[in-house]
Amino acid sequence: FNGSKGYGFIERDDKQKDVFVHMSAVKDAGIDYLDEGDVLTFDIEDGKKGPSAVNLKKV
Repeated sequence: FNGSKGYGFIERDDKQKDVFVHMSAVKDAGIDYLDEGDVLTFDIEDGKKGPSAVNLKKV
C-alpha cells in the first residue's frame, strides 16, 4: 500500500490475484494507514475498473 499514491494491493491467502484497495476504503474502515504485513479481512466489490477491497478490518 502506498499512502502517498492513495492506493495499493492486498495479497490474498488463497494465492489468487492481489486485490486493489483505495485509500477511501481504508478511511471508510476507520484505519489510518496500512503497513506491509497487516492482516485484514475484507469483501471484494466488482467496480468499473475491476475488483477492489471494501469493508476492511484489521485482525
